[in-house]
Amino acid sequence: ETLAVTLVDTVFRPTLQALAAAGAPYRGVLYAGLMLTASGPKVLEFNCRFGDPEAQVVLPLVEADWGRLLVAVTQGELSAAQFAMQPGACVCIVLASPGYPGAPQTGDEIAGVDRAAAEGALIFHAGTVRRDGALHTAGGRVVSVVAIGDNLEAARGRAYAAARHIGFEGAHSRTDIGAAAAVTTA
Repeated sequence: ETLAVTLVDTVFRPTLQALAAAGAPYRGVLYAGLMLTASGPKVLEFNCRFGDPEAQVVLPLVEADWGRLLVAVTQGELSAAQFAMQPGACVCIVLASPGYPGAPQTGDEIAGVDRAAAEGALIFHAGTVRRDGALHTAGGRVVSVVAIGDNLEAARGRAYAAARHIGFEGAHSRTDIGAAAAVTTA
């Protein structure tokens, strides 16, 4: 059984069933912040919105007419909606300012975003501002670099390669994104 199936069976389905039983059937995005523990998944939070940057790694794989898909959700007709998941995998690397998550350093010029995008990565701006024709940092999570590949290892390699093109004073990111999963799926 995959982790996704386990999470649907132990977290999402029981939550949706409880909402329906309470007279509040839910239609929409249900994002769960989870912690995987030795005794199973634990829910940290639920959000009725797309998670950021979590959605940035899922949505690029969805092939759909988003307008029709979202209308189908509101009408309770998602099963009739036309959508598919693109094969492959997607990885998101967040580049952060020094001091994040506390008091991030801001105002530093950002270089290399166009080069990273030219490598085929999707670049999502979070804490950026354009000033005097140049990008500058304006928050803790500055940009997310997203790449798609045939498998997790390929997507991971492309995301980190593209992220290396982007630079600003004190830029940092995690170096382990997707590492454990890439090993278990190889």
